[in-house]
Amino acid sequence: MSPGSSIRPRSWRAETRPAAVRTARSCRWRRAADPWPQAFVIRLSPNERTSTIGRDQLSFEHEQQPTSEEGVQAMSIAHRELPTEANIVNLGLPLFAEAVREQGATVTQVDWRVPSGSEPEVVAALTRSFGLRSVAYDAANAEVIARLDKASPVLTGVEPAFEVIPGMGERMLLHAGPPIDYPLVCDPLRRSMRAAVIAEGWATDAEAAEALLDSGKVTLGAANDHDTVVPMATALGPTTPVWVVDNREAGTRGFAPVNQGPGEVAWFGRETPAAVDRLVFLRDIARPRLATMLEGLAGAKGPLDIMSMAAQGVQMGDDVHMRTQATTNLLVRELLPFIAALGDDAGSIEFADYLSKNHLFYLTIAMAAAKSLTLSAQQVPGSTVVTTMARNGTTFGVKIGASSQWHITEAPPVADALYYAGFSDRDAALDIGDSAVLELVGLGGAAAAGSPAVAAFL
Repeated sequence: MSPGSSIRPRSWRAETRPAAVRTARSCRWRRAADPWPQAFVIRLSPNERTSTIGRDQLSFEHEQQPTSEEGVQAMSIAHRELPTEANIVNLGLPLFAEAVREQGATVTQVDWRVPSGSEPEVVAALTRSFGLRSVAYDAANAEVIARLDKASPVLTGVEPAFEVIPGMGERMLLHAGPPIDYPLVCDPLRRSMRAAVIAEGWATDAEAAEALLDSGKVTLGAANDHDTVVPMATALGPTTPVWVVDNREAGTRGFAPVNQGPGEVAWFGRETPAAVDRLVFLRDIARPRLATMLEGLAGAKGPLDIMSMAAQGVQMGDDVHMRTQATTNLLVRELLPFIAALGDDAGSIEFADYLSKNHLFYLTIAMAAAKSLTLSAQQVPGSTVVTTMARNGTTFGVKIGASSQWHITEAPPVADALYYAGFSDRDAALDIGDSAVLELVGLGGAAAAGSPAVAAFL
């Protein structure tokens, strides 16, 4: 929406999701429709919709959508009925008008420029983006695309986080999304953080872990600020095993935790003994065996070309985000001789059982590779390409080009998700995770159309 516009945006899911105040409460499990305390609510004017939000700004209050049965029904009809004939007006780029004409339709072309609304900052931004500078932007963006397209990130190891992640402190947890203070952390991420604190040995139970986190004695950091990406509600501690991925063409290195798998696990927002046990298992049982297997693979065939395997997975129906079954199976095939060489001790059998049930095992490997690619994009000055896109369940942030600055707004609600019996979107937290890094390099949603299973779900 342009500055000064009187047009109000409508939710494209308005017929099933009447808008309400979006929340991310940390003091208890909150529904997405619960209101914030008055002191914590801010309201955006149309001119402020792209403003950066500081940590002290907790929530937005959105305009209400029709909530009556008649209003929702009217919007549903408006959304679903398509005209048989259309009079088309194209504003701006003639390229779109030409494409319409090629299909035999009549189109009226109208020249258009982004209105400034007489705001000096907007005028200055448009001026900087106009003329010869746009040529420099185009050149920088072309370089970014070339880097994303040509690089071949390789999997070189799996190590404890504190040994390889830049800036990882001794008592520190990394999380998804932009930086956030503990009082603002959403409930699923709080539970995951408590599980991580217990697994690290800093506390013996959830109550003690909560007290430690609330005291500020555990440093929280945005994983993306440490060349790392984490899925969903993962809280990454110093001893967490992480994939190490090298993008040798650009000299960058990306990291992501070994996927915890399905069930009662911390990345799903659980803090149960089973969730803590899984974190300990990954550190003490899985990581040494994975390291041995990767060393064997590198010695036999060289380090794993991650995006080459991902490309094969896409041809087999994966989008390498929501679905990684094929890519995971391809990886297991490569590792099978080294899995067999582990032996039949109890730890190796437990590891094999974990691997056989983890259809998202490849997810975080691909995420680490994608991070190494976006880090190479951040090396290009003058680019306008989005290089970071992440959510923490409270806020959503992006980084543009070579800039390290976060541009932050509230986290979006989840879309039409699947829920256990007795639960609905009113019980859901806001969106969370760094996995959108995959979309930034052309996987995930960008590849979903080629995946029948994912396309059918969407």
